[in-house]
Amino acid sequence: MFKLPEEMGLIAIAVRQTQGKGRGGNVWLSPIGCALSTLHITIPLHSNLGQRIPFIQHLVSLAVVESVRSIPGYEDIDLRVKWPNDIYYSDLMKLGGVLVTSTLIETTFHILIGFGFNVNNSNPTICINDLITKFNKEEGTNLKALTADCLIARTVTVLERLIDIFQEKGPNGVLPRYYKYWVHSGKQVRLHNEEGPLAWIVGIDDYGFLQVHEEGKGVESVHPDGNSFDMLKNLIIPKH
Repeated sequence: MFKLPEEMGLIAIAVRQTQGKGRGGNVWLSPIGCALSTLHITIPLHSNLGQRIPFIQHLVSLAVVESVRSIPGYEDIDLRVKWPNDIYYSDLMKLGGVLVTSTLIETTFHILIGFGFNVNNSNPTICINDLITKFNKEEGTNLKALTADCLIARTVTVLERLIDIFQEKGPNGVLPRYYKYWVHSGKQVRLHNEEGPLAWIVGIDDYGFLQVHEEGKGVESVHPDGNSFDMLKNLIIPKH
């Protein structure tokens, strides 16, 4: 990837993965029917995004959601982003994720973006086409099922636009779109453990870290690499 001409993009697409990786060394399941790919991009160090590299995972998560919800007729398919790097059905079930690794060579970041989301396999949880079928039944519509190829292409196209906007306008250029689809608005969580202090989720800061407001302590930022978010228990837990 270090020998590629700057203007040349590179993407690897898999129909199936047998050794997928998640954050923190977690195993990533990749059954047939998922959209699986790794995208290589370069970001100048001295740019809005180059100074805020953790934001890339948020832009990719948003791009995946918008790859579906920006299609006319599909705007209300309940696909959402969960901080820092998951794709969810409502706030109920995970159906995708993003893993970003970066290498700085002189003044250029080489970014490898791995993303995978379940398009057409009802196991082990739920898939995007299940959501479309459910929506058709409830709303009396006749939206067509989507393909992994189509959604990978749309994700990359949306991501390129989001990166351009971020480079021009910074975080505020994309955050309204991000908040439109994220699952955490107005949610109350406990910090550290089930007996821990209560806090409200406020948003994400200029560097992509989660902001929480703990009573009497003001707003503080929570680093994604040092903490995990347990949606089932509504906990932000430090990683040990």
